[in-house]
Amino acid sequence: MLLKLDGNQPQAALAIFRDAGHDAETAVDESLGGHADVDLASHCRRERRALLTFDLDFADLRQYPPEEYAGLLVFRLRSHAVPRVLGVMRRIVPLLATEPVEGHLWLIDEVQVRIR
Repeated sequence: MLLKLDGNQPQAALAIFRDAGHDAETAVDESLGGHADVDLASHCRRERRALLTFDLDFADLRQYPPEEYAGLLVFRLRSHAVPRVLGVMRRIVPLLATEPVEGHLWLIDEVQVRIR
């Protein structure tokens, strides 16, 4: 699966997804860090990459209709401490192979993943 980690995601997350066989890149590595959401969204759409982000704006179905994207995975975590974030990411890796991503919005917290 093609993935793009937003600039607000820990760099260490790349290894988690790459080790699982995914083609993962970061927005920062492509000089997209700090760009407007619409620019990042457009870039992901062109590349057909699912976006992983903490940015709750991407959960707005009117502004970012999931069916127009390869997937929007929005993390809603109480803590953005790197060990906690990486733990949640390790938990969702198996779901990427069994649950629909393309055209869907995933809302991910410490306990569950809701897919719309």
